[in-house]
Amino acid sequence: MTAQSPARWTDPEQQELEERVAAAELAWLSMDVDVQTLRVEIDNFALIHHQLLGPLYARLDELDALVAEAVAARTGHPDDLRRAAEARQQVEDLPDLDALFDSVRSERERTGEGADEAVPPPPAAPARVRPGKEAQRIYRELVRRAHPDLTTDPGEQQRRADFLVRVNEAYAYGDTVALEGLAAEWSTAPEAAPAVDSPDRLGWLRRRLDWLTAKITETATEQVRLEQTPMGQLLALAPQDPDRLLEQLAEELLAKAAAQQAELERLLGTPDPARRPTAVGDNGTRPTDSTDPYRAQESPTMFAQIPSTDAASVPADAALLDVREQDEFDAGHVDGALHIPIGEVIARIDELPEDRLYVLCRVGGRSAQVVQYLVQQGRDAVNVDGGMYAWEGAGRPMVSSTGQAAFVL
Repeated sequence: MTAQSPARWTDPEQQELEERVAAAELAWLSMDVDVQTLRVEIDNFALIHHQLLGPLYARLDELDALVAEAVAARTGHPDDLRRAAEARQQVEDLPDLDALFDSVRSERERTGEGADEAVPPPPAAPARVRPGKEAQRIYRELVRRAHPDLTTDPGEQQRRADFLVRVNEAYAYGDTVALEGLAAEWSTAPEAAPAVDSPDRLGWLRRRLDWLTAKITETATEQVRLEQTPMGQLLALAPQDPDRLLEQLAEELLAKAAAQQAELERLLGTPDPARRPTAVGDNGTRPTDSTDPYRAQESPTMFAQIPSTDAASVPADAALLDVREQDEFDAGHVDGALHIPIGEVIARIDELPEDRLYVLCRVGGRSAQVVQYLVQQGRDAVNVDGGMYAWEGAGRPMVSSTGQAAFVL
C-alpha cells in the first residue's frame, strides 16, 4: 500500500484574503478599463466636435453679434447698444489658433530664434478611436501584471511606471498590435509579489486589499466626474452612434444660423425711417464715413452660406466624398465615390483631391459639417443638399458593396 502525502495546511485567513484580493482586483481592473475607455471616447469626441462644429458655433456667434448691432443701429436704445457691444466682445474674445501660431512663427523669425531650424507645423489631430475588446483584454492583463504597486523596490516601481506610460499611450490610440508587443515584452519580466508560501504574503495581501479598495473608490469617482462633464453628458445622448449625434447637432446649428441670417437680412433690408440720421453733408447727402452705423450695417455679411447644390445638379464626372459609416456606404453609394467616414476626415485630409469636391452623407447634416471644415481649410467643397436620400429621389444611380440592390441606410 502506497503511503499518501499529508494535505498541506493553508492559513484560513490567508486563503480568505487571497480570494478577496482576487475579487477586488478583478472589479478594479474592469472599472479601470471602462473609465479609461470613457476618457478616450470623450477626448476624441470633444476633438471632432470642436473641429467640425466649431466653425458653425463661430458663425452663429458672429450672426448674433451682427443682429444685435443691426437692432442697436435701428433703435439707438442704451440696452440694445449694450447687448450689441457684449455680443461683439464675445466674438472678439474667441482665440484664433491659426493666428496665434502665425504670430509665434513671425516672432521667432524676427528675433532670429531657431533661424536654422524649420518651424514645425501644428500637430495633426488624432483620429477618433474606440479601443476594441481585444485591446481592452490585453490592457487589463498588462495593468494587472505590471502595476508599480506589485513591488516595493523603488527602482522596479519606476520601471513599471514607465512601462505603463507606454501601455496607456497604445491603449489611447486603440493600437492592438502595439499592446500585443508590449505584452510579449513584459512576459519575461519577474513578478514582484511575494510567493504564496512566503511569510511576507499575508501582510502583502492586507496592504493590497486596502489599496484596491481605495482604488475602486477613486476610479468610481473619476467615472462620475467624466460622465458629468459637458462632453460626457453630450456623448451619453448617443454613446453607440456619436457621428449621428454630431449630424443632428449640425442640422440644429444650421437651422439656427439660417434663422439668424434671415433676421439679419430683414433688419438690414427694412431700416426704420424714424431712426435714420437726419444730418447731411455739404452735398446734401447722408454722411458716408465709417462712423455712420447704417453704412457699416448695409455692407455684406461676413459669413456666406455653406456652398451647396441639389443632387440633380451634381455633374456626372464630379469628385464625390461620402462621409457616412461603413454599413451605410455598403448598403448603397455612388459608384466611384471616395469613402472616408466623418470621424476620419481630419486625419485623412491629404487623401482628398484638390479639385472641387461634392460631399454626401445620408441627409446632408454630416456632409455640411465636413464642407464647413474643408472651406475653412481653403478647399473647394460643396454640400449635396438632402444627401443620399435626395440622390436616390433624383433617380441618380447607386451601387452596393454586396452586389444586392442598393438602398439608403
